[in-house]
Amino acid sequence: MTESEKSATQQRIDNAIYGTPKIKPDEQRKYLGTFRERVCLTISVRELRAQNWQAALVEELKRGVGSLVFLNGNLPHEEIHPYLLTTNQNGGTFTMKTDPEFKTNPDSLAVVVAAKTAVYQSPVDVAKRYPQLVASEKSPAADATPKHGFFYRLFHGKGEE
Repeated sequence: MTESEKSATQQRIDNAIYGTPKIKPDEQRKYLGTFRERVCLTISVRELRAQNWQAALVEELKRGVGSLVFLNGNLPHEEIHPYLLTTNQNGGTFTMKTDPEFKTNPDSLAVVVAAKTAVYQSPVDVAKRYPQLVASEKSPAADATPKHGFFYRLFHGKGEE
């Protein structure tokens, strides 16, 4: 046997024993099984729990660049179910990723919208890509009636503002 045949044979044996090696495994772990150059939008676990981003998901699916939605299936069903429904209602296809390699800590990704080929989108973080949605979600809280302390209520009464 020549050296190239030996290495090809050894490679087949290694692949049979250890499995096919992955390209950029850390990147694929971070982006729920896809490559960064295919990603159009990401929503982290922290962002998912802080605010409702379904409108951003709808906008991204309407753009038509990425229609593949990867959901971190290790998160509680109540947190990801609305995004699953939104994906179905807006023509996207979803994949639940439940491998133990996909973590649920605040910096991990909960939702990733991707394309089938490389699209090189930047920025992909939902808060940076859709800042108008961040402002619109926070405005009702700013308009809430202010809470007054004990001394204000003492001198101004409970019903008067």
